[in-house]
Formats: sequence, C-alpha cells, structure tokens
Amino acid sequence: MTLQKVVNIHEVKAHLSMYLALVEQGETVVIARRNKPVSELHPVQGPSPSKARRPIGLAKGMGHVGPEFF
Repeated sequence: MTLQKVVNIHEVKAHLSMYLALVEQGETVVIARRNKPVSELHPVQGPSPSKARRPIGLAKGMGHVGPEFF
C-alpha cells in the first residue's frame, strides 16, 4: 500500500529533499496550489539503477582534444 501526503507548493520548495526522501521510501506526495491538487510525485516504476562500479578504461582514446576545439 502506498501512503499519500498532500503539501502546498511553498512547503515542497522549502523542503524538497525531505519530500524526495519520502518518495524514495514509497510514499506518494501530492503537490497542491491553494489546497487544490496540481501534481503528484511518486516512485519511478522499473529497474533500479545499478550499484555496480563502472569498469576502468571506458573512455580509452577520448583523451585527445583536436585543434578544431580551439
């Protein structure tokens, strides 16, 4: 079950990181303007980003800056 919290725009602007943390925990945040719902923040459905470290050397050959850059 997803929890839902309704907050006004000013409150979201002042404490955005806190509300994003709630969304990450599965809660839905409804953003309202003058107590009328306008938008909704909810967790993204789908695969979560990989926590694996990127292998070294993916940018091999990209260290050269050509004269056209200047």
